This record gives sequence, C-alpha cells and structure tokens, in this order.
Amino acid sequence: MFDFVRKHTKVMMFVMFLLIIPSFVLFGIDGYNSYRDKGAAVARVAGHDITQGEWDAAHKSDSDRIRASNPNLDAKLLDSPEARYATLERLVRERVLAEAADKSKLTTSDTRLARELQDDPTIASLRLPDGKLDMDRYRQLAASQGLTPEGFEARVRRDLSVRQVEGGVTSTGFSSAGAADVSLNAFFEKREVQVTNFTAADFATKVAPTDAELDAFYKANQAMFQAPELASIEYLVLDLETVKKSISLNEADLKSYYEQNAARLSGNEERRASHILINAAKDAPAADRQKARARAEELLQAVRKAPESFAEVAKKNSQDPGSAAKGGDLDFFTRGAMLKPFEDAAFAMKKGDISEVVESDFGFHIIKLTDVKTPTLRSFEELRAGIEADLKKQQAQAKFAETAEAFTNGVYEQSDSLKPVAEKLKLEIKTAANVLRKPAPGATGVLANAKFLIAIFGPDAVEKKRNTEAIEIGPNQLAAGRISQYTAARTMPFEDVRTIVRDRVVAARAAELARKEGMEKLAAWKAAPAAAVMPVPVLVSRDQSQNLAPQVLGAALRADTSALPVFAGVDLGPQGYAVVRVNKVVPRPAPSEANLKQERAQYAQWWTGAENQAYYGLLKERFKVEILAPRPVIGQSNLALTAPK
Repeated sequence: MFDFVRKHTKVMMFVMFLLIIPSFVLFGIDGYNSYRDKGAAVARVAGHDITQGEWDAAHKSDSDRIRASNPNLDAKLLDSPEARYATLERLVRERVLAEAADKSKLTTSDTRLARELQDDPTIASLRLPDGKLDMDRYRQLAASQGLTPEGFEARVRRDLSVRQVEGGVTSTGFSSAGAADVSLNAFFEKREVQVTNFTAADFATKVAPTDAELDAFYKANQAMFQAPELASIEYLVLDLETVKKSISLNEADLKSYYEQNAARLSGNEERRASHILINAAKDAPAADRQKARARAEELLQAVRKAPESFAEVAKKNSQDPGSAAKGGDLDFFTRGAMLKPFEDAAFAMKKGDISEVVESDFGFHIIKLTDVKTPTLRSFEELRAGIEADLKKQQAQAKFAETAEAFTNGVYEQSDSLKPVAEKLKLEIKTAANVLRKPAPGATGVLANAKFLIAIFGPDAVEKKRNTEAIEIGPNQLAAGRISQYTAARTMPFEDVRTIVRDRVVAARAAELARKEGMEKLAAWKAAPAAAVMPVPVLVSRDQSQNLAPQVLGAALRADTSALPVFAGVDLGPQGYAVVRVNKVVPRPAPSEANLKQERAQYAQWWTGAENQAYYGLLKERFKVEILAPRPVIGQSNLALTAPK
C-alpha cells in the first residue's frame, strides 16, 4: 500500500481531490471534524455515547494526576487494561449520576458552592496568614487538573449536584443493632481446626519421568516453551528540550525583550487596603440585599465625614471575620488576589481614597486604599538569566511545530534510514537491543511507551525494515524508530528447555499424587474420625487466619457444624491438597460497649454502601447503560520463557 502511494503521488493527489472536495461541498468542514472527533462508541448512557476519544482523554487525565501525586508509581500499572477499564466505569458512573441529577432537577446554589470551597482543606491550605486566598497557587491547583479557576469551580458545582443523587441513600442508610450483631457474631466467631497438608513437594521424589514422557509433554505443550520475538532497534526522539538546544539568542533580542517586559519582570504593583464588609449572599432575597446595601451606605457616609475613624468603624461593623479585628486591614495584594469588583475599585483609587459602595458575590464593601508599593525596576543584568530562559522557551514552542513537521515528513519520506532526519535536525540516533513487544520491567522513556512498541512491531517495520511513523509519546515529544535486527517468536528446542520440561512434569505428577493421597485420607477419616492423626488444633476466624491458605480458611469457616467433628478437603492445585477437621465452634467474646458501638457503626457503613451500589444498579437499568468495550480478564498474561544463555 505505502509503496503504491510513494510511486504514484500525483495520481493519489488527483483521486483525493475528486473524493474530498465534493464531500466538503456537501457536508462542510465541520462535518469532517465532528466525525473525526466523535470516534467509536465504547459505552452508552441514556442514549448518549461515550466515545473512545473521551475514554482516552479521561484516562490520560487520571494517569497524569496520579503520576503527579505518586511520581515513583510504575507507569505500566496505570496503562494496564484493568486500569483503563476502571476509568471507563468511572466515566459511566459519572454520566449516570449526572443524568439522574438532571432528571431530578438537582442544582447547587452559589452559597453552597462558596461554603464548599471555603471548607475544602486543600483550598484552606492556600490561604495567606491574613486569611486571603493566594490566587497564584489557586490557579496552579486548577491548572494541575487541566482547568481554569472558573472550570474548577464549575466542576465542584457539578460534583455537589451529582452528590445529591446518592445522598438520599447514603444519608439515610442504617442497620438495626440486632441485624448487625447477628452478622458480626458470625464474622468474629472462631473455630478450632486441625489441618493436614499434602504438599506436592513432598511427593516430588516419587516421580521419575522417562525421556519418552518428557518428549511427549514437550510436544503436547509447546506453547509453554515459546521464546518471545525480539528486536534490536534504532530510534530518534524529538522534544522541546532538543529544540531549545538548537536556538541561539543575540544580544539585541535579549535587550529588546528586556525593554518591552522590564516592568512585568521586575514584579507587580502591590496595594494595601482596608475594607468594611456587610454580608449579603449573591442568591439572597432582593429585600435582604437592599437592606445590606442601605447599611453599607450609612457606614460610608460616616467614614466619609471622619476618614480617621475607618479602622474603628470596621472593627465594630465589618462582617468579615478575617479582617474586622484588624480594623479591616487586608495587607498588601496584587492583581488577581481579590474578587474582580473589589480589585477593579482598589486599583483605580489613589492612596488615602475611600471608595463608593462596591458590590461583590459576598456582599457590599467600603474600601480605603492605605498604601501603594511600586516595584523597583531591575537592571538588564539582574534579569538576563530569566530573559534567556523565557525567550528560549517561547522560541522553542514556536519552532517545535515546524520541527515536528520536518521530523514527521522526514521519517516517512526517507523510510529506509533515520540518518537523514538525524543529521538535518541534529538528533542523536539511539539504539536498544532485545526489545520486546510489551514494555520490559524497569523500562523508561520511549522503550516504556506501548504506542511506540506497537509501531516498532508493525508489519512495515518488521517485514520491510522501514521507519515507523512519528509517534507522539508525550506532550511535545515525538519518536520514530526502525528495526535493525529481528528474531521472530519461536518454540525453543527441546534440549534447551529439557530441565524446565522435567520440572513441570515432576510438579504436575507430584501434585496428582498429593491430591490422591489427600482424598484417600479424607475418605478414611470421615469413616473413622477417631483414627485421624492430625497436627495440633488452632483457633481461626476471618480476622485471625493463623497463616492458613485462603482456600483452607474458607473451607473451615464454610463447613456445616451441625454435627462435629466435620471434615473438608481442599484442592490446592499445584501446591497439593489439604484436609481440614473442624472440632468445635467458639462463640465471639462479648466486646466492650465502645468496641460494639464502633463495630455496629462500621457494619452500618458496609450496609449503606451495599444499598448505594444497589441503587446505582437501578439507575443503570433506568438509563439503559451499555458498556460496549470488553471487560479485561484479570490475571491473564502473556508469559514467555527466556532461552537459557
């Protein structure tokens, strides 16, 4: 296909012109964009699709957020099929709850939103000593989640509305003391058990497979003895840092940038103000707001008559708990730190001025500007390092798109080598050996990127040794590679894996012998319990396993104790077999009143959680939820043996 395109470029351009131009006329550019952006549906809620693109974007956002808070976390865990499917389930749940909130007309008022933001401990940590919000850090918090402050607040508002959907269940969930005690007593009761293990390892010495048996096992299970496909590769990486290194700045550009930005780079003007606040929420009744404004007008007249009394009037009358005790003083602040109406008024005043009544979402303010701090202009040499960094970053970002296009075109047009692109863009050709189709444990950078590895092992790269296309491996990061040597997946010769074959045959036969011996003992001991010779009994419960295997503990606790002793057999698979004897049931000791209260509360939480999950199940039915993407099979893996060296 690619050969035909390369050899018949003009023909293909003419064909595409005939196909594409009429369709633009009929459907328009927006039609193409919407089709491209929509993508395949991976789930459906109330008839509305969740697309593959939305799923990918949501998972990227989740992964970026988790990596930011846990930088040492293995990136492969976040990109596993299970992790991706969990993101899809979260998206579906959000859509279901949002749909329920919309149908039930559940909304969040401005007052409720403001209270939630004020009570949030993360936002509280952004407050300065004087109680004001550090707006720069607030913007950074929102930006870390890919949002503006307005977008962040809109999301909080939406979350509060959605939370009301489940609130009716979670806030009313309860369990009676009687029901809780029955379940808790069963959970904490103990059983006296004896366990005899028939471990496969104990029977291994009784297994002596012949060469013919080993050969037969090898031929019947060749999938167990596969060596994975391997590749030695060359690759290039283009990123913003690489582009920066290619940029040289001249003195004239640096000085010109300084002259244009000296004031900004030297710092921001700061203003100090005091205020008197009369509270009135934005959504308060009109009469209440009018009453608050009237009170503010009265106080304004008072301080206008006696400006020196402003601090005293603020102490007695301001309803801002953070500043009233300080005579309304808000200390110094820059633009962006205050509500916009307040900021606009403060930065339009002269030192000593008292404003008119200023209305904001919190009420009505009277502002007195007490000081102005103008930044000292810093010299060119003082700012030189920062100017160089800023200019290089700006120019690199502007140049990256152009360089990325040259990179993308170069690896495609000269597909038999990376050298021309490397020389043109001054990139280093890197190499790696024994590269697998999936990221190897401990892999970093491009070798840990699943998209890049899929491209490297694509048909064009493997069969024709061509360059891959340019792959986006991160923000402002492209990579392309090619295979220099390829070894296909293969069944390793019997002689290379003979020891492994024998170990597997012995393990399987030993497990069979252990299982057979265990089942025979179980039958004999059931027939004559008094003849059972077993280890010392131990007391076990769900919270005290005494190091028993989960399957064994489960069998002991599930056993019918209406007639004791009772025996149960447990198949432990490759580990062998176990026989459990339950001798008696030991009731749960009476807990202290404090512990009983805590346990009942915990049980009520479990019960409420189960009710909430059941309610969510009903909502999924009501809104006709369909998850179209297949659920990954947990625990399934592609393990391959490595050939002995």
